[in-house]
Amino acid sequence: MATALVTGGTSGIGAEFARQLASRGWDIVLVARDLSRLDSSAAELRALGRRVEVLQADLGDRADVDRVAARLEDASAPVDLLVNNAGFGVHTPLSSTDVAAHDAAFEVMCRAVLVLSGAGARAMRLRGRGRIVIVSSTAGFMTMGGYSAIKAWATSFGESLSVELKGTGVGVTTLLPGWVRTEFHQRAGIRSSSIPNALWLSAEHLVTACLRDVDEGKVVSMPTVRYRVLFWLVRHAPRSAVRAASGRISSSRRKPVEQ
Repeated sequence: MATALVTGGTSGIGAEFARQLASRGWDIVLVARDLSRLDSSAAELRALGRRVEVLQADLGDRADVDRVAARLEDASAPVDLLVNNAGFGVHTPLSSTDVAAHDAAFEVMCRAVLVLSGAGARAMRLRGRGRIVIVSSTAGFMTMGGYSAIKAWATSFGESLSVELKGTGVGVTTLLPGWVRTEFHQRAGIRSSSIPNALWLSAEHLVTACLRDVDEGKVVSMPTVRYRVLFWLVRHAPRSAVRAASGRISSSRRKPVEQ
C-alpha cells in the first residue's frame, strides 16, 4: 500500500492533504510539533480505515529534521509521496535588529524543505518512482517581506529539483496557493475582510486540484483560472506596480511590534 508523509499535517492545507490522501487509500505519516493535535488527527484518519504513523517533530530543530529525513530514507517502510507543507507567516521587518523570526522561517521553510526533499528524492530515485510536493505560495511573486522572499526560494527550489530528477521516475510538483480559508491567516494576523471574496479558495478545492496536477506530472500547480490569469499579469507587470500592490496588501496585516 502507498504511503504519504505530510509535514504540518494537523491543520489547514496539510490536514486536507492527509484527509484526501487517506480517502484515496493512502497510508499516512503525520509530522507536526503538537502531539495532542497529532493524536487527534491520526484518530480521524484511522477512522477512514488507514494506517497512520505519528512523528512528532519541530522542523525548526535540525535534529528533528534529521529524524524525519531518516524516516524518508527507511527502505523497510518506503514513502511514496512527500508533502512539504509546514510553514508560518513572517512579519518581522527585514531591517529589524532581531532576526530570530527570519532564522526560524529559514529553518522550517527553506532548510527543512531542502533536507527532506533531498532525502525523499534519494530514496525514491533508488526505487525509480515517487512524488514530492512543495507547498510554496503566490506570495513569492510579490514583494511582501521575508515571507515573499522565502516562498520565492521555495518555488525556484521546487522547479530546480524537478529538473534534477527528470527521467528518474520521481516527480516534483510545486503548489502555489493564493488566499486559502484556513487558520493560517488568523495566526499570521491578516484580516480576511481586506481580501476580495473572489480570491479566497477552500483548502478542499486547492488540494483536489493539486493532487490532480501531481497525477498528471505537472511541475507547477496553481489552482483556478482566475489565479493563473492574475499571476500571469503579475509576472509580466512592471516591478514598480508589483511593489505598489504588495505595499497595499501588506497594510492589511496587523502592525508589527517595533524593534
